[in-house]
Amino acid sequence: MMIPACFSQSTTTSNQTPPQNVVTCIYQTQLFNSSSSSTYLTLSWSKTPFSHSLTIYAADIFTTTISLNPSTFSLFRSPHGSKSIYYHQNQRRHKIKLQWNFSRTKFTQKSAEPESCFYLAISCNGRIKFFMGDINYNILQNTQEKSVDPILLSRREHVFGSKSYVSRAVFMGCKHDIEIECSGGSLRVKVDSQLRLVVKRLAWKFRGNDKFFVDGVEVEFYWDVLSWVANADNSTNGGRHGVFVFQVGGDGTVWPEMVGAEKKLMKKGLLPGSGVLQWAEETSDGGRISSSSSARSSASNGGAFSLLLYAWPKN
Repeated sequence: MMIPACFSQSTTTSNQTPPQNVVTCIYQTQLFNSSSSSTYLTLSWSKTPFSHSLTIYAADIFTTTISLNPSTFSLFRSPHGSKSIYYHQNQRRHKIKLQWNFSRTKFTQKSAEPESCFYLAISCNGRIKFFMGDINYNILQNTQEKSVDPILLSRREHVFGSKSYVSRAVFMGCKHDIEIECSGGSLRVKVDSQLRLVVKRLAWKFRGNDKFFVDGVEVEFYWDVLSWVANADNSTNGGRHGVFVFQVGGDGTVWPEMVGAEKKLMKKGLLPGSGVLQWAEETSDGGRISSSSSARSSASNGGAFSLLLYAWPKN
């Protein structure tokens, strides 16, 4: 059985959704000065040929979208600014302030995420609770917090390719380049350009899981390319995607909420559910944690991290 994403070259179709890069990350924060409860913060970066934006979301608290589109005029670059939000909790009024600067941000090619020259800060009642970026460190001078480094729990990304799908992830404190190659009826997983795993006879082993090690750390890998196999007679794959999950640690998976551009894709029905996601959640030690229902419950990831990739064949 031939799998178009692994064997044949695609042809262009007029109704294909324009390729885009969507990266959604969820972070564990202590937004309300409580050592016993956490707030899950979702950041969704989206880039298409026509738009570029960041959606920031905290369940039941706030959601906002920042446009990152550069102006056609050089005098007006990507925006910088701030926004204040008031939230009532336990008869107390909290002032949440977002500050950002993407005016000189550098992005890697085709990636929605910033690479350097930016910052995003979120404060609550005058104290910085979340900070990411590499400029404007003076914004941290007035905070009394010992550390405002965000704890990344999981990352979900939509990647496009012909036979190779590339992503980047940080786990156990180190940045790693991840590549999934699909050719000759086989699946190859590379981390930092080193071959870690090979799955042969993919037409028969279209769904499964295995383990490999990176710097002595065990990584659980799940794959599901059933949609590619089931659509084998269509050389364009009909917009179908493969699903790949990487898990480090076993304290449960916290998947980000679908917001912004991702939510719109869901409404269009382009992202059907994958059995491998439920499988990965059931086999992890802690199961799945909902980022909405557990937004204020006690959470400790203990270094656990999950990466979910939707791999879309280019047409």
